[in-house]
Amino acid sequence: MSSSKRKTVWRIVRRVALGLFVLVAAVVLVVVVDGWTAFGKGADGDRRARMESSPQWNGDGFENPQPLWNDLWGGLRRGMNGSEYSSPTEPLPVLAGNAERFDTPPPTGLRVTWLGHSTVLLEIDGQRILTDPVWGERTSPLTWIGPQRWYAPPLSLEELPPVDAVVLSHDHYDHLDYPTIVAIADWEVPFIAPLGVGAHLEYWGVPADRIVEMDWWDTTTVGGLEIVCTPSRHASGRRILDQNATLWASYALVGPEHRVFFSGDTGLFPGLEQIGERFGPFDLAMLEVGAYDKSWPDWHLGPEQAVTAHQMVRGGTMLPIHWGLFDLANHAWTEPIERTVLAAEAAGVTLLQPRPGESIEPQAAPPSSVWWPQVPWETARQHPIVATGIP
Repeated sequence: MSSSKRKTVWRIVRRVALGLFVLVAAVVLVVVVDGWTAFGKGADGDRRARMESSPQWNGDGFENPQPLWNDLWGGLRRGMNGSEYSSPTEPLPVLAGNAERFDTPPPTGLRVTWLGHSTVLLEIDGQRILTDPVWGERTSPLTWIGPQRWYAPPLSLEELPPVDAVVLSHDHYDHLDYPTIVAIADWEVPFIAPLGVGAHLEYWGVPADRIVEMDWWDTTTVGGLEIVCTPSRHASGRRILDQNATLWASYALVGPEHRVFFSGDTGLFPGLEQIGERFGPFDLAMLEVGAYDKSWPDWHLGPEQAVTAHQMVRGGTMLPIHWGLFDLANHAWTEPIERTVLAAEAAGVTLLQPRPGESIEPQAAPPSSVWWPQVPWETARQHPIVATGIP
């Protein structure tokens, strides 16, 4: 090749490279600008000092007693061959509206309304608790891309009855939803969250004096209800560079007459037995069952291990959560509940199977019915979820 031809080729290569660089830079700029506020804010000052004094702090961030194992290449392979039934193809039988039902307290003193994923309105011994409220359209910092909800919220924020506290498990986008927090920031109730999450809340407009940040085993009181921040096995982060910069948690809600466990997000770990010993037995255990993969088995319980976790915390009735609203993994969208039903039957565990928006009193629950369609899914034998590091 002559010298002039080499120069021409080199000029073309440089122009293509420059064009690609400009394109990537433009995309990054759009993402940063669009998601800047939703990314949240890191902790500093006294909040940061309290985080660093936590037994869970390792010098660079928070850590689990049992590390999370990941098979990166296996996950990529499964991601390219995920289920073609990962999202519904028909509208779901959501029970929307009917807010007047909350005008009458539950006769048993305990009522639960599943609003999809991990958003639950819990009425317990005269107190109303809202967990991980997600009314936004996407589990993403961006308004135009990311997992999109399959149905509108069964109750609008305006239809919700007054709540006594908002309880947050961690800062991942499908649990800490920026547009929802902005919409409810003026609610005059405590916002209860693990260490560090308060920085996001305050940045988004929640007054500092209504933010209650807790370490594992800390307790706060709402009315006559004790809310205990308990351990979980998971992670946190809203940006690439802030992984595990805030704590994650489950909760024990202990009232004068009833006890409820809320798992947040967790993999299986021995500490669940300790939670059961200290605060169980629970009348109701709300346990995550969806968004799992054998390539990352420690991040979430999966159906069969959720039933095991229910037994470990000494649960009475079990409510499966963290499924039925977003496509966050490679399995069929009905697989979590199908497998949970089978595992619960085999273990003799009483299971609630509410439709989105349905209110149920666990102690007076009607017979469960199958409301979801029948689509192909993998069994526990075909796709086992087995946590690592368990004695």
